[in-house]
Amino acid sequence: MLELLVAGGWLMAVLVLCSVVALAICIERFYTLNPKKIAPPHLLATVWKQLKAGEMDAARLKALKQSSPLGRILAAGLSNAYHGREVMKESIEEAAGHVVHDLERYLNTLGTIAAVTPLIGLLGTVVGMIRVFAEIMSQGTGNASVLAGGISQALITTAAGLTIAIPALAMHRYFVGKIDAIVVELEQETIKLVDALHSEEHAEGKS
Repeated sequence: MLELLVAGGWLMAVLVLCSVVALAICIERFYTLNPKKIAPPHLLATVWKQLKAGEMDAARLKALKQSSPLGRILAAGLSNAYHGREVMKESIEEAAGHVVHDLERYLNTLGTIAAVTPLIGLLGTVVGMIRVFAEIMSQGTGNASVLAGGISQALITTAAGLTIAIPALAMHRYFVGKIDAIVVELEQETIKLVDALHSEEHAEGKS
């Protein structure tokens, strides 16, 4: 393995760095994008129970905001619940935008690595082939083994670039899909709260 790294030249160091960064991002996102941590299953039911009992004071609202991303969105909505449905929805959308931004953290970097590493590998191959042709110009084509070795070394960077890019691209698509599913779940939970809260207020207003 060390021989391949040395044979690939200085661009292999760049590719190794890209692979380390991509792996770190994947591990961090696997840990962070846990649906149960982002949207705890019984959080909405607990919040609604506290609202019905009149227990949702400033301290509980602060604790809700700090509990999870869903709690952060619900707290933003509850803070403006009595300013009308539209104001509540706007505050929820604003909080949700910040949450989604946090969920998508580092994904641009992962996507960039997936796009750039094949190009870095290709650049390494081009540089290697230039060296091979320089050898041909200076020594001729008499030593086939030297030429074959030079060509194989030139192709190492392309192989390394693709080896990094393919998993990075797959993981980027996976995380994007996972975030989309989480966002849909967050929207459903917040819509339930808005509808329940304002439908009850509407019913009380009629009575």
